Amino acid sequence: MRIYLWIGLGSALGGMLRYGLAEWVTTLAGKAFPLGTLLVNVSGSFLIGVFAAVAQPSTGWWGGEHGRAFLMAGLCGGYTTFSAFSLQTLQLVRDGHWPAAGWNVLLSVTLCLAAVWLGFRAGELFTR
Repeated sequence: MRIYLWIGLGSALGGMLRYGLAEWVTTLAGKAFPLGTLLVNVSGSFLIGVFAAVAQPSTGWWGGEHGRAFLMAGLCGGYTTFSAFSLQTLQLVRDGHWPAAGWNVLLSVTLCLAAVWLGFRAGELFTR
């Protein structure tokens, strides 16, 4: 039962971080392109890659199963915004901004896959 409390705490923290960062970036860059959501998804992909490598059961980092659940299911799960990405992409399409919608999908998928790979590699280097 305690593991759910750790996941809930991580989700709350991740959600607050997501909202704050996305709003800050939108304030700086404007609303024409969902750059805040893109940044959150790429950085979240990097972080979950790092956590996947660093918080492996064999490393003993982050309190074992509870720490891993807090970081990956909780913090990263609350922080990343795939549902927001989907809604914003749909809105771009509905508004007739097909090129921006295409770029959002292409950049999000490509950069998030690259970020999770880089994060995992960085985490592996950290645990050696």
